[in-house]
Amino acid sequence: MAAIKVTVVGAAGRMGREVCKAVAGARDMDLVAAVDVQCAGEPVSALTGLQGCDLTISRSLPQAVERSKCHVAVDFTQPYSRLTNFKAIVAGGARPVIGTTGWTQADIEEARRTCEQAGLGAVIAPNFAIGAVLMMRFAAVAARHMPSVEIIELHHDQKLDAPSGTANQTAQLVALERRAAGILASTPDGAGDSPARGLEYEGIRIHSVRLPGLLAHQEVLFGGLGQTLSVRHDSLSRECFMPGVLLACRKVMDLDGLVWGLDALLD
Repeated sequence: MAAIKVTVVGAAGRMGREVCKAVAGARDMDLVAAVDVQCAGEPVSALTGLQGCDLTISRSLPQAVERSKCHVAVDFTQPYSRLTNFKAIVAGGARPVIGTTGWTQADIEEARRTCEQAGLGAVIAPNFAIGAVLMMRFAAVAARHMPSVEIIELHHDQKLDAPSGTANQTAQLVALERRAAGILASTPDGAGDSPARGLEYEGIRIHSVRLPGLLAHQEVLFGGLGQTLSVRHDSLSRECFMPGVLLACRKVMDLDGLVWGLDALLD
């Protein structure tokens, strides 16, 4: 089987550099292009330490996709460019694998229509760490039995969005499970709507922490009669996201529409 040709968008960023190295190290993939408006013209090898890589950073995403004839484009850039980049990738005939944050439901539906019109698959995931995906799955299971829950998510101080996409998706999954089970969680008597109680989503409180020294962490706390349960995931380095990114690059080749979240690809 021919190698999957991959373009990395946001290649000069911290996540982008890790993706370049992961793709270059995968036996079934070829790194064929790298895009970043901040470092256009610079050698990829100088930014990533990849020996023997003769690519230079491109400025134009559409041109990079067209010239490289890539099968997949992995995008870890800024939220404001999420939909524009998605459409540019699809327009070039490649399949998007997106880790950029900030997606709204309207954005997702527009991206879904874009895929359907082109007949191409795509993956957008709030979190590519397989452990984080399992944390969300376990939290959804626990919600049927311990419906009172709060989410604490902790990230580095450069993260642009709050709450994180992972926290939002966790809250959605927990709420879905509670509705499916016909369960209504009790409302705490104290504090009321104090801002200190965090963002509220269907009775689930989400608390965001942003501090230097952190990377990406989330704890889902369940409370019940005389007991508590904590489901926690900690990302200790950006390498933890790479197995999920490579999995998405492989799986997207067989998709004919948009998949939201890595969870659907694990089964």
